[in-house]
Amino acid sequence: MNALMIFLAVTLAVALTVFFLTTGAASKQETKRNLRDMGQNLRIIAQETDMNRFWDQDYSEILMPESWVYEFENVEGLYYSHLTASLVRRIDWEGSAAILTGISPEVSPPGRKKPSMVFTIEPGEVYVGYQLAADQGIAKGDSVTILGKPFTVAQTLVEAGTDDDIRLTMTLSDVQEITELPGQINEIQALDCYCQDPEKDTLTVLREQLAAFLPGAKVIKMQRIAMARENQRTMVERFFGWMVPSVVLGCGLLVGALFFVNTRDRRDEIGLLRALGNSTAQIATLFIGKAVLIGLVAAVVGFALGTQLSLSIGPDLFKLTAKKLAPD
Repeated sequence: MNALMIFLAVTLAVALTVFFLTTGAASKQETKRNLRDMGQNLRIIAQETDMNRFWDQDYSEILMPESWVYEFENVEGLYYSHLTASLVRRIDWEGSAAILTGISPEVSPPGRKKPSMVFTIEPGEVYVGYQLAADQGIAKGDSVTILGKPFTVAQTLVEAGTDDDIRLTMTLSDVQEITELPGQINEIQALDCYCQDPEKDTLTVLREQLAAFLPGAKVIKMQRIAMARENQRTMVERFFGWMVPSVVLGCGLLVGALFFVNTRDRRDEIGLLRALGNSTAQIATLFIGKAVLIGLVAAVVGFALGTQLSLSIGPDLFKLTAKKLAPD
């Protein structure tokens, strides 16, 4: 019975360790994906922007050349990723206030190419915000005219509870064409790279890097989104960093206690073995050999059990990264 309890304790220790390590990697990846979907948290605008009007209108009236966003493709070591250029204008459309927004494909600095955060928009298509679609009875596939040019409605968006509900989103080139502002943008949005160095003020580094190659621009960081992303990611990393050692230590102490009790309860047997002429080394080898044998068998069983738990439970826990769960 004692040996069985030791076997189960080792099996449990290995199974839980395998489970937490396997699902921990998926959890971190899932957390990154979910936090990424919170949106970009950096806004790059022209230095001359009147900030009072910027916060009032939520976009800069000062235009910048579109070529600025492509400068990021040539500079290594940046804290920026997922960059998109945009041109935003407020218009009156069919008797309703609307925010006309054109976005470019994503741009990435060298070595920071990642899956796109923004949905793909085809030329000649428009995504219509919830409120505009509801007010005017617009549905997917309809044809609409915006500033004299016809567009096909690629999608009507779900209610966001923000000014996105009155947004008309299309390609940057289409907005540049209908507003007669070729090659112009008024904002670059980006995501800052995660930095866990407490000695660094990330925003200061971002501004220093931007000033080095785009002195005519300045960066604003949306602190609430940035802090929420950083705090959540740090919490997940600390949790798994604490959980696995705790499981191993707890099960290890249990195994040690069981072996101690097992050895103590067999004092008469040990005395008999000594009386029959067995040396201390031989008796120690007997007990250690038993421990090694139980440990190896329990480790194999525990690995199989932990892996099976990961592959069966993990996909239900981590929907976005389910396909990346695999035996380690």
